[in-house]
Amino acid sequence: MKDAIKDLEVRKERALLMGGPDKIERQHGLGRYTARERIDRLLDPGSFMELGMLNHALIPGLEDKTYGDGVIAGLGQVDGRPVVVQAADKTVMAATEGAAHMKKSDILHEYAVKRRFPLFHLSEGGGLRIPYGMGSVGISENLFPMSWLTHGRQTPIISGILGDSFGGPTWNAVSADFTVQVKGTCMAVSGPRMLEIATSEFISEEDLGGWKIHAELTGQSDCFAENEDECIGVMKEFFSYMPSSASEEPPFMATDDPPDRRVDEVLQIVPDKLARAYDMRRLIRALVDDGRFLELKPFFGKALLTVMARLNGRPVGVVANQPIFNAGASGPQECDKIIEFICLCDSYNVPMVFLHDTPGFLIGSYAEQRKMPTKIMVWNQALAWSSVPRISVVIRKSIGASYANMCGPGMGGDFVVAWPIAQISFTGDEVGVNVVYGRQLAESDNPAGERAELLKQWSYESAPYHAAGKHLLDDVIDPRDTRRFLCRVLDYACLKKGSIGEHRLANWPTGY
Repeated sequence: MKDAIKDLEVRKERALLMGGPDKIERQHGLGRYTARERIDRLLDPGSFMELGMLNHALIPGLEDKTYGDGVIAGLGQVDGRPVVVQAADKTVMAATEGAAHMKKSDILHEYAVKRRFPLFHLSEGGGLRIPYGMGSVGISENLFPMSWLTHGRQTPIISGILGDSFGGPTWNAVSADFTVQVKGTCMAVSGPRMLEIATSEFISEEDLGGWKIHAELTGQSDCFAENEDECIGVMKEFFSYMPSSASEEPPFMATDDPPDRRVDEVLQIVPDKLARAYDMRRLIRALVDDGRFLELKPFFGKALLTVMARLNGRPVGVVANQPIFNAGASGPQECDKIIEFICLCDSYNVPMVFLHDTPGFLIGSYAEQRKMPTKIMVWNQALAWSSVPRISVVIRKSIGASYANMCGPGMGGDFVVAWPIAQISFTGDEVGVNVVYGRQLAESDNPAGERAELLKQWSYESAPYHAAGKHLLDDVIDPRDTRRFLCRVLDYACLKKGSIGEHRLANWPTGY
């Protein structure tokens, strides 16, 4: 027995060295942590219980050189909450995926679903390892596991791209609920070398799948970090807003910020004139607990903000038009962004707050060529199927179809209110008067004077009091009471069964 225990100790000591000192030094030379160092920075001290430590590549002669088979994985805690964690080990076979690697990953994913544990991926690597994908047998045995494809947002999946990622790590990241990418890394289907050989395309990793590509063009990463420590910190921050599974409410966080705090500063943040721009982030910061929030996809679909925040300690998802970009008019990117956000919030029981300030949707050939009508209606469908509490506040203007898409009356929200300066109509006043009264003004003896009167009448009819008078709006509120209103109505909306909804969007594709 003593000899057997000694042999076990030697094997495990060797396993802790992963691919060996030289490869660890090479990883550090690139300015990157090893898989174990990443796990140490993610998990609570002393909480990691590794599984599959003695796995190895199934190639004869490599048993003692490939411990873990390219992935370090197991159970642990993040802020006292149990999680499953998998970290790619670049020091072993460049973190490519062999048979033991994939089996361990699949088993841990199934366990996370079985016990309702969130799953963290600390990713990099080159995807499926040769020869496991070669030939009809190799590729037939190593296709995507069904358990991944049918996860259905049962537990949150949080992914970090901490090094160049091709194949498997990319599939994990774009299928996750939330992905953070470290600047200087590449995330793509295949690397530049493969493209050169297969397609004769010569391109840098930065232009192929660098952070700016995914920040501005694809939206496939949600946040970005300057380094690995910041990346792991952002992953943990997002997790603080999430429940451990779809069957739980998100965790409350104590705050000293009073729920009835009056926000007098909103009168200086939001201009009275509808055409003047302002940064909606300033308004959100004034409303939410302690002025803190986490913005998702900040460089993608910039005319619409999607934000995780808290109100009176309760996590909320805030959707807000951003007037400093296209006056707050949503286009194709904004539609994709909000659809994904609605699915996230609805699946994980996060109530939603909509802050309107938009002149309508982006129109024109650019939008039409990118299926704008379809995207508008899919957004509406996602909103209609959602079942978490939803509160809607018209800040300054809400024009046309976007009034519905921002959870206006009849869209299933719990409460819809407006500020007294709000303008609500099928189109803006200038355009509306030109379209509706164009011929009348052309034939007028006093077009300037008549136009001024028509604009005044249009503004009067677009004021919120007419809709409030017919109870199409629940109330018109003092802007300074917006935080107090939101905190109070969320308590009522979540009173009976918390914020847990019916999860009718859980099986919508991730990354839509």
